[in-house]
Formats: sequence, structure tokens, C-alpha cells
Amino acid sequence: MREISRRGLMGLGAGAAAAMGLAACGSQSHDGASPGRGSGKGGRADAGSSRPSPRPTATARLLGDGSTSDTGKQPDQPDRPRPLEPGETPPQFVVFSWDGAGEVGNGLFPRFLDLAKEHGAHMTFFLSGLYLLPESKKRLYLPPNNAPGASDIGYLTDAHVRATLENVHRAWLEGHEIGTHFNGHFCSGFGTVGNWTPKQWRSEIDQAKSFVKEWRTNTGFTDLPALPFDYDKELIGGRTPCLLGQDNLLPTARELGWRYDASSPGGRQRWPVKRQGLWDFPLQLIPFPGHTFEVLSMDYNMLANQSIRTTQAPSYNYPGWRTQAANAYISGFKRAYETNRAPYFIGNHFEHWNGGIYMDAVEEAFKYIAREKEKGGDVRLVSFRQFTDWLDVQKPETVRKLQTLDVGQQPAGGWKAFLPGAGADASSTPSNAA
Repeated sequence: MREISRRGLMGLGAGAAAAMGLAACGSQSHDGASPGRGSGKGGRADAGSSRPSPRPTATARLLGDGSTSDTGKQPDQPDRPRPLEPGETPPQFVVFSWDGAGEVGNGLFPRFLDLAKEHGAHMTFFLSGLYLLPESKKRLYLPPNNAPGASDIGYLTDAHVRATLENVHRAWLEGHEIGTHFNGHFCSGFGTVGNWTPKQWRSEIDQAKSFVKEWRTNTGFTDLPALPFDYDKELIGGRTPCLLGQDNLLPTARELGWRYDASSPGGRQRWPVKRQGLWDFPLQLIPFPGHTFEVLSMDYNMLANQSIRTTQAPSYNYPGWRTQAANAYISGFKRAYETNRAPYFIGNHFEHWNGGIYMDAVEEAFKYIAREKEKGGDVRLVSFRQFTDWLDVQKPETVRKLQTLDVGQQPAGGWKAFLPGAGADASSTPSNAA
């Protein structure tokens, strides 16, 4: 992520982002400022099965100071994934993910939880650890190469910390994944995450986990229930701020037992490969209606290619931009679904840039994709964790064959001819093919 380019924005450093009123790729409030600074049905293994909202089990075991708990198997999960059978068409996986995952009073977190529940879908929420740390305790955060308590995104108000806890709690019980967006979101200067060593990434991850595992001590809240998961077990992947620093993150992530990373910028719509032992799930370049170049599959990058320097452009632009963004997301889905069936990854923030048009565009695209699932197509709206589970039971040679398909490339002779030898038992070793 370096600059606005004609192939879609790969990201901005904090300096350029500041000129736009943004913290690059950070979770933002409805006015584009850092949150907390203002007012206070598918196939057999489809993750989209609709079930009643689960409730915490009576046998939950509290962990640590009671901020988290072990409640057993996560509710509302898809059936155990199975290997592709010979000649079978792969499902179309779609992952909607959210960076930051803080609820700052704009109602976006529950809005998209409601949308997912309505359509039997799951998502990944990359929680910023600082969003569970009160500003009064900010000096507990020791960011690598930065002053104690420093952060390029704002700390939340106490009310918004509470709201975030409530929505994270609900999200996990409704089958969604809680990953990490780390903490202070440093994207430029000496302190940027792009300069961090593997050891410094370990410190950042340990702190992000501690803020989740010790929110009760740090906030003093006694009236909220424990989060219903063990974060040491739940956390198997993340996305770095501004998509920077992945090379030095991966050795640490591998040591911690993570299974994937979603920090690569500018990936193409192809089947994923592994990097340093982890599945690499990049944001992807997708068609940008009206242009010959492509745009990265994230709200921030739509904004940067439309209004460039502001999150509050003249409102007469909004209808056209909203339609353009929605059609970009839909075009990316259709290209994969109708050709190589590569998994489709979309990244977002809970923001209200340019009058909220990007949230509306994401919802429109989500509903379009959900309708394809509900019409009987094997479309699966899943979390990164659920997609990883599916990949890990496929036969390595099947995955390698899928990886040969280019963007928009249909399998020669159809899927029955393309994957004649697919199939394996569930103990198959995942592919390490590059």
C-alpha cells in the first residue's frame, strides 16, 4: 500500500491519509474522524444455514479475570467440510471482513450483523485491540517504535467500548470470526508497522490479545458478560494496518499457530497459495465500472479513487459513486462465480464516508450475492476461518490444479474434465503449492 494508482489504491501512509482526513485503512466514525474522538441456504457445507440466535452455555468456564470464557464449540457453524468429489464444481466462497470492528454509535456493527443473520451468512471481524482499552488506560499500550499510549486511530469513549463488547459478543455467538487488526494502526514514519521486526510483531499481538482478555480489569465494567470465546484459540488470522509489514509478521504468526493472513494488497482473483506456511488471503483487484484500471476490493479504496482528498465530497456525486462501488463489488463476484470460482474477498470499515454510500454499496452487493445463494447456487458467505477449514481438507493436487486457473479463466472442458481425480478423505494434508 503506497499510493493512489491507476490500478486502484494500494493504500496510503498516515501522512497522505491525514490530508484526506483519514487514518489509512483504519476503522472510522461516521464523520471520517477517528472513532471515539467525537460524541461519545446453500450447499451441503454452507455456512449460511439459518438457526435461532444461540445463548451462552451454562457450563461456560471463565478465563483470567472473567473477560473471556470457554463456552465450548462455537454455535451456528457449517457442517464439517468435505473434499471435492471427482468432477465436482467448487463452491463460490465469499468473505466479507471488517477492519477495526468498533461500534462508535453509528449502528453499523449491528446493521451488518442483522444483515448476515437475515441471509444465513458469516463474516470475519478484525478487532482492533485498542477498541477495548479505555483512553484513561492508554499508557498500558507500548507500541513498537512509538511512545507509550500512542495510536494513529483514536481510543473509543467508554460507551463505545461497551457497545463494541456487546457486538463482538453477539457476533461470535452468531457464528462469526473474531480476528485481529492489531492495535495502533501506524502506517508512516519510523514507527510504521512496515518497519517492525518479528519480535515487535509478537509484542503487538500479545498486547492486542491482552486488551481482549483483560477488558474487565481495564474498564472496570462489572455488568457485562464475559466474551464467550477463548481468544487464544479463536485468533488464527488478521489483517495488518494499511496492509504493511506482512513479511515480518508471518514468521511470528506461524509460531503462534495462525492458519492464514489477510494482509496482502492487490491480489488477483485466483485461488490462494501459502506464504511461509500460512494461507495468503489478499484483498483483490476487481473491475471498476467506467475505468480501464481495477480497484482494490475495499471501501477505502473506492473512496480514494472517487473523492481522492475528502470523506465529505459534494453530495451530488453520491448516487453515481454509490452505484459505481456496488457494481464494482458485484462485477468482482460475477467474474469469479462464472469462471474460475476463486474465493472472493471484500474488506470494509464501519464508516460513514461520503454520506454512507460505501456501506450502502456493500449492502447492495451482499444482497445480490445472497440472492444467488438463495436461488440454489453453491455460494457460501463465510468467514476466513470457515474457508480455511474447507481448504485444509482438500487434496493437495486438487488445490494445485485450482491454482492454475487465471483471473476470469474457465476450466477447459468444464469442471468434470478439469477435476477428474478430485476427492480425498478429511485427513488430507493441505497444499503448499505456490
